Amino acid sequence: MRFYCSYLPKDEVTTQNGIPVTTVPRTLFDLAGAVSRSQFERAVNEAEIRRLWDALSLADLLERHPRRPGAAAIRGVIGAGPRITRSDLEDCFTAFRKAASLPPPATNLVLYIGGRWIEADCVWREQRLMVELDSHTYHGTRASFESDRARDRALTAAGWRVVRVTWRQLHDEPDALAEDLRAALTLSPVARSLRQNAGDA
Repeated sequence: MRFYCSYLPKDEVTTQNGIPVTTVPRTLFDLAGAVSRSQFERAVNEAEIRRLWDALSLADLLERHPRRPGAAAIRGVIGAGPRITRSDLEDCFTAFRKAASLPPPATNLVLYIGGRWIEADCVWREQRLMVELDSHTYHGTRASFESDRARDRALTAAGWRVVRVTWRQLHDEPDALAEDLRAALTLSPVARSLRQNAGDA
């Protein structure tokens, strides 16, 4: 059996129950060089579902250690988009919402819908509208893609509308996004039902 020792920067380690361990992104980074691509994708997707964020992202680690085993797998999973962390995206959406004078939503709300527990990023209950903030670092995986679509289908069946918002939309087309969200928030569930029935007639 072989053991390897290496120095880890302080932002790549944390403690659990008083025991020093690597952060979730660093653990995933190491895992990428030891398991198959599909196993790595599932691990990244699980971290997304459990919201195991950290200030130092996989993209940050990849920039810091570009030649580590598994670097190619990480590039394939997270893609080549801008390095936007989850907290960055949430802060950006909050600033956008305030600038657009949109009403404040409930955030990180856990709801029981369609026979399953769902944690939603932004929720306007009265309008039955959800905004999901999609970070390519996690939502770009194949497993996450399938999970997101199944989740959206269950929400639609339960009478909710889901709007997925990316960093690029917030950055490149904030006016169009604001207009769409404003329209969605103005339309009440009763009005939506009447409009749909009129269209079916």
